[in-house]
Amino acid sequence: MEKLSLTAQARTTLDEARMSSNGRSAHTVYGGHEQTLRQTIIALTAGEGLAEHDSPGEATLQVLQGRVRLVCGEDSWDGAPGALLVIPDARHSLEADEDSVVLLTVAKRS
Repeated sequence: MEKLSLTAQARTTLDEARMSSNGRSAHTVYGGHEQTLRQTIIALTAGEGLAEHDSPGEATLQVLQGRVRLVCGEDSWDGAPGALLVIPDARHSLEADEDSVVLLTVAKRS
């Protein structure tokens, strides 16, 4: 069994995002491209985001820190710490209203 502090990883990833020229950083904390389940910590500085992209499979976004907005077409959902957003099976984007860290969990399609 492996144990990981999401709080510590979130802090490290956000520090990396703040030092990055694009205001983003991400680290896979469980799984990977060869496995069905993958969990990735993503940090975004205020005003940054992930451009519209396709959903890779069933996915959720847990907000660990900050405030984000998940956008899908005309719909959007705001997330604050503790929120769990179900990512729609459609093109979507993510915007950070303030420095933020989220845990993306994806069960990839076969």
